[in-house]
Amino acid sequence: MIYKGANVLNEHKRKNLMYDGTLEQITFLDRRVYKKEEGVYYPSVTTVLQYMPKNKFFDNWLKDVGHNADLIMRKAANEGTAVHEAVEDLIAGKEITWMDDFGNAKYNLVVWQMILRAAEFFQKHKPTVIAAEEFTFSDKYKYAGTADLIVEMDGERWLLDVKTSNNLHRSYDLQLAAYAKAWEEMFGQKIDRTGILWLKSSKRGPSKKEGLYQGKGWEIKQIDKIDENFDLFQTIYSLYKLDNPVTEPIYNSYPTKVKL
Repeated sequence: MIYKGANVLNEHKRKNLMYDGTLEQITFLDRRVYKKEEGVYYPSVTTVLQYMPKNKFFDNWLKDVGHNADLIMRKAANEGTAVHEAVEDLIAGKEITWMDDFGNAKYNLVVWQMILRAAEFFQKHKPTVIAAEEFTFSDKYKYAGTADLIVEMDGERWLLDVKTSNNLHRSYDLQLAAYAKAWEEMFGQKIDRTGILWLKSSKRGPSKKEGLYQGKGWEIKQIDKIDENFDLFQTIYSLYKLDNPVTEPIYNSYPTKVKL
């Protein structure tokens, strides 16, 4: 989506937006799909899970915020993107600074706090990172997506999803299961555990219990029952296919100038 004042030359770098200055037009990809090969497309896991029913808390939230819902969700999405990019940089060994050379904050305080919590997890537990932002797909079940983190901790292989939301939705469990099954199909490596690196947790500090990963404001929310959650994902996928019997990208092009 382009908003008033947005820089199109920057916006067009996104996968769902292409800008052609010579033709003076913008083309939007209106549906999130992955191209497997020429003429073969798989829906993204997150697109499929949009067909999962929302709970009553979401309905109540919509009633409370009304027309501000889009603004709130856009702000949350921007914060999530900033944190994900910072985590990638941390894994790559880069130093992240809150301030630029002129003393201006590059992140708002909420985002910076989540970046610090992610850094604390890596510094404290020192997981071995196998992959980050790994594209995964299943030829057997015909879907695709991007897994945030594959790590090894205490002799187990984890698939982790970084979440910056205020609450955790049940669909996240299904998302993790779908990524885990795709990873196993692609690489022949079993995923022992799935979990959410939740950076807005209410935890007040580390736990004395063995096997729990948490700190102030963050935790690894372990998601069990991978097989059961994947069965549920397939059920939601069947609902998606009712509306989308053919999975192909939908392109809509718009001119950037008009004159009578």
